[in-house]
Amino acid sequence: MSSSSTFRSVPQTADVVIIGGGVMGASAAFHLAEAGVTDVVVIERGELACGSSGKPIGGVRAQFSDPLNIELGSRSLRAYRDFPQRPGADIRLDTVGYLFLLTTDRQAADFEASVETQNALGVPTRMLTPHEARELCPYVTTGGLVAATYSPTDGHARPGLVVHGYADAAARAGVTFATHTTVTGIDTAGDRVTAVHTDRGRIDCAAVICTAGAWSGQIGDMIGVHLPVTPVRRQLAFTEPLSPPAPRIPFTIDFTSSAYFHNSDDGLLFGLADPRQPDGFDTTWTPEWLELFRDAVRQRAPDLADMKTTGGWAGLYEVTPDHNALIGRSGELVNFLYATGFSGHGFLQGPAVGEILRDLYLEREPFTDISPLGADRFRTGTETRPEAHVV
Repeated sequence: MSSSSTFRSVPQTADVVIIGGGVMGASAAFHLAEAGVTDVVVIERGELACGSSGKPIGGVRAQFSDPLNIELGSRSLRAYRDFPQRPGADIRLDTVGYLFLLTTDRQAADFEASVETQNALGVPTRMLTPHEARELCPYVTTGGLVAATYSPTDGHARPGLVVHGYADAAARAGVTFATHTTVTGIDTAGDRVTAVHTDRGRIDCAAVICTAGAWSGQIGDMIGVHLPVTPVRRQLAFTEPLSPPAPRIPFTIDFTSSAYFHNSDDGLLFGLADPRQPDGFDTTWTPEWLELFRDAVRQRAPDLADMKTTGGWAGLYEVTPDHNALIGRSGELVNFLYATGFSGHGFLQGPAVGEILRDLYLEREPFTDISPLGADRFRTGTETRPEAHVV
């Protein structure tokens, strides 16, 4: 794959400059190239997939409460199932389903309404009794459990394999990937972006797509476009190899605490969103957070509380004020597009959002109305209904 590590300067011109080489940038590059737009440069300040997309395992699901997120998740799930054929890569997709564990009547009522919405959109989610939840995931205890939801078509895959699968196909079509390249400024004239400056040279371009994840706010600030994205550290851990091996279980989430766990190679992966985690770009892995996880699962899956771990991973969520993504075209700069702020849902929506960015660039109607996700909603007060933010 061509990258700036093989040449000292970036191309002087491009039809499209994509800022950010994670799943969004790679998906956008692939979908543009497939549509014949191959004069594209993807700028990445580190290696591809080194930001949020570097997560070892990413969940993929269509279990959301609102139709738009359901649609983005569902369409992406189909693309992930087809990934071995298009673009042609093994992403280690494991369709084990997602199991949400519910501990209050209010949660059960809210999820029941969401299941109806999902079913109406073709997602085969169903409500389960506590006993049925335990049958799917033997680690779960039924005490204190009110209900659960399960969709068998959800699961998890490897984000790094997805990014490289998209990027390799895009590079074969002629897209340039400039890694270890930093954006230092952006030129504008009137209502248009005209050039992107990097530490390896300037690129005159006809359009810019910002898929810079947790760094998107800084890119927007260069041109006066408000992209309200806050970086928040999220951590996870891996158990030692288990003997006997762990049963094949769903991606299981205790909704009350946000603790989650699922299979990972020869053990389990543990995760939890620490509500007290301060904002910032720190990605140091600190084992102390595991005590929060252990405290949560002592109630819900007690066998996990004493399992030994062998290390972990820390990365950044890119969080917006309402935990919904920012996708659209700038109102002030007509050739500046953005897809960021996915608040933990980016990997599972990557394929669908790549299609949308392609269509916005080509001025075609996307498959769904993404106007509720425009970044200007925070100025106009038209916030979308917040998603329950879990993983």
